[in-house]
Amino acid sequence: MLTEIAASQAFNSREFRSALGAFATCVTVVTTQGPEHSYGLTTNAFSSVSLDPPLVLVCVNSGTRGSESIEQNRVFAVNILSVEQEPLSRYFASKERPRGKDAFSEITHRTEVTGSPILEGVTAYLDCRLAASHLAGDHVIFIGEVMALGVDLDSKPLVFHQGQYRYFGEI
Repeated sequence: MLTEIAASQAFNSREFRSALGAFATCVTVVTTQGPEHSYGLTTNAFSSVSLDPPLVLVCVNSGTRGSESIEQNRVFAVNILSVEQEPLSRYFASKERPRGKDAFSEITHRTEVTGSPILEGVTAYLDCRLAASHLAGDHVIFIGEVMALGVDLDSKPLVFHQGQYRYFGEI
């Protein structure tokens, strides 16, 4: 049943989140590599921007270690998780995960052009050089020029819909 709130009525943050949750998204881990160490975070705010030049965007909470790391390092990789990688999504969303030099010590990964970690077993990855960043509300929109990519056409992506992890073909 569709719940409607007229434009003349106020809506709260829970209602706003609920409406946004109706949009199914892929789950990604965005990684970056700096001079001292790597950093990674789970996000589902990811989109293509342009084919020529090849550009993508990710949105990250402003004022966080993740947004500061990407801004400082000027590179990031978008790792599109497969259905088998739900534990990785939870790991990179956890506040208790290791940080600094130990951030990727238990995570199987490699690097490509930018040096940002590429997680093994992903559905696809896009290795990016930061092209622009824009503060928008409580997030920073990072636009990256894709320098390298890879895709596993046989892999099924991990999906997030209505506050739950879902699997391709299940929705």
